[in-house]
Amino acid sequence: MVRASWPAESVTPAPAPPPPAGHGGQAPVPPGPPAPDAPAAGARLRMDIQGLRALAVVLVVLSHAGVRPLAGGYIGVDVFFVISGFLITSLLSRELARTGRVSLRQFYARRALRLLPASTAVGLVTLGGAWLFLSKVRFQEYVGDALSSTVYLVNFRLANAGTDYLRADSPPSPFQHYWSLAVEEQFYLLWPLLLWASWRLARRRTGLLAAPLAVLCLISFALNVSVTDVSPSWGYFGSHTRLWELGAGALLALCAGSLERLPAWPAAAMSWTGLVSLAVAALLFDEDTPFPGWYALVPVLGAVLVLAGGCRPTRFGAGRLLSLRPLTWVGGLSYGWYLWHWPALLILPAALNRQPTVGLTLLCAVFALLPAWGTLHLVENPVRFHRLFRGRPVRALGLGAGLTACAVAAALVATAFPPPISSGLAAPQLKRVLTASADPQARLTRLLTASPPSLPANLSPALTEIKTTSSSIYRDGCHIGYQSTATPPCVYGDPSASRTVVLFGDSHAAQWFPALERLARVHHWRLVSLTKASCKVAAVTTVYQGRPYTSCDRWRAKELARIRSLHPALVVTSSSDTADLARPSGDPRRQWTDGFERTYRELRKSGAEVLAVQDTPWPDGDAVECAGDHPMELRQCTSDIGHAVRDPDKKREITEAAAATGVSVVDPVPWLCGTGGTCPVVVEDTFVYRDDSHLTESYAEAIAPVLGQTMTTLYGSDLSRHPKPARRG
Repeated sequence: MVRASWPAESVTPAPAPPPPAGHGGQAPVPPGPPAPDAPAAGARLRMDIQGLRALAVVLVVLSHAGVRPLAGGYIGVDVFFVISGFLITSLLSRELARTGRVSLRQFYARRALRLLPASTAVGLVTLGGAWLFLSKVRFQEYVGDALSSTVYLVNFRLANAGTDYLRADSPPSPFQHYWSLAVEEQFYLLWPLLLWASWRLARRRTGLLAAPLAVLCLISFALNVSVTDVSPSWGYFGSHTRLWELGAGALLALCAGSLERLPAWPAAAMSWTGLVSLAVAALLFDEDTPFPGWYALVPVLGAVLVLAGGCRPTRFGAGRLLSLRPLTWVGGLSYGWYLWHWPALLILPAALNRQPTVGLTLLCAVFALLPAWGTLHLVENPVRFHRLFRGRPVRALGLGAGLTACAVAAALVATAFPPPISSGLAAPQLKRVLTASADPQARLTRLLTASPPSLPANLSPALTEIKTTSSSIYRDGCHIGYQSTATPPCVYGDPSASRTVVLFGDSHAAQWFPALERLARVHHWRLVSLTKASCKVAAVTTVYQGRPYTSCDRWRAKELARIRSLHPALVVTSSSDTADLARPSGDPRRQWTDGFERTYRELRKSGAEVLAVQDTPWPDGDAVECAGDHPMELRQCTSDIGHAVRDPDKKREITEAAAATGVSVVDPVPWLCGTGGTCPVVVEDTFVYRDDSHLTESYAEAIAPVLGQTMTTLYGSDLSRHPKPARRG
């Protein structure tokens, strides 16, 4: 999952004249909840918060640009959640102290003026850039992201998409970074009302005032830990798992009055400890860190310590560093820079027809400062401080509604006029051609060698539908996710048949399900599908998200026992060649071979014949995306067999283990690559790959006669009879 995220820069406490150049949106220091009879105190400018904003946005931008030492820079979003909760709660508590109430109309008017002009402008430009330069295949998906961003629901859309295993490696959306704005606005739908109710019930006593929020934060943190373990995408994008981060800043704001009386040295130590915590997280965390979860405590508490220490200004604190002019200048641009940097990273390399190297992405990120500066001075501040809206919340809310309507209208127009995908002439139907052939393999070899140079007009399914088409094992929940060890029945074909065939492995086994299901219907087999995400056939412990993939080991053991009880006629196994051993030995190749042997021996104990299908050749990148970019030049998407075989050692390991256990082996390379050693992405009317490694459902089903021909050669026409001598390799 790509961690593109950045919450909106928080509003200032009240309408004011435009800030001095270079210090847009300076952060006020909250006075903390005043004593019951005391007037609300004024707010002083805190330049250290501007510097903290700058640090956070720089970390995020460098992380997204691919600077590996700062792979954990995505923690900047957590820092900004804390800052936002701190500043907004300070503003609300001052209003409560002054008036005894919270004006929701004024509050949301300020939010609209602060957020919507810039976010709408960036969204419209991003939509246009996506239409012109990004994937034509995924454009409708981008439009959906744009619409959900406009109504602050994109985080739910992204969380749900992240649970789709087959889309896990899809390129990120240019609107993905809007998720954090959605989380903030969902929080602020609840928080002003909760604060006002707590204020009335607590009669301004800080301890009681903070109690409801503290309970909500504890619940949210518990959900964050549990959900991150079970569903990382919901843990990352869910507002219910992120509320505690904004709440941490809000709780700090409610205690800020006491913190102002801290001695200088403890305050300085707090701020430096917090700053070091942020640096450690940015340097040590990476894409494999199960984030947020427990790990999110490091940046959240770090940001809390920096803000808390800064409540008591001292020349020895980290605030002196954070208040340097270059940092405060970047801090003033942080909201606009974040909005612009993400589409710049995705769209500019595509517009230049260049691969996004680290050097190029860094240049794109720096370039994004220009539109960020222009947005601040030409869009944000002129609208935010215009006399037309100052003190007129109804007008401000009307402007917000108008901008939202404009963005929605643009997205709907884009839906009606998607970018064209050129097609060639109609091609014969591959499924029909192979079904009618007396020698399907020979016929397929000729077709692979003479693959079409352009997309046929009758491509089925259409290029835009390939990624959303999934076989019944995915729709039925029979392909088990990473954390689960469930064993649903998953019976297909002819459930009453006496002969059982089992499909066993990971998603690279699941890709053969359409072919086996077709054969099962023709030959009246009872087909049982047992597959789990990234769970290898070999009895070895691999790595998932930086930790041993133990749920795979448990699931594998349970399913091997189940297979023994099924007494199948045949077990078809397959898995991807890519995996890292969690506990590598001195001879990893021997370790893999022994792992395959152990599994094959267990499968043979069931009395079944075992067919090991080696991994399929991989295309050079996402084949669907490539075809969308080059519909008339498909040879640019063709891969060479020398690069398409991901791990030649794995083929030898499987072959050696199979020879030692009496298992048949088949290499699918002749089913996907022609005699010239090239592996096309289209054969007749059928697209071969759905992404950068998996076959499409339609291609797997179309070549079922080839798989059936191979199985007949190995085992005869009836799987219940004794097989013919197996061919190896």
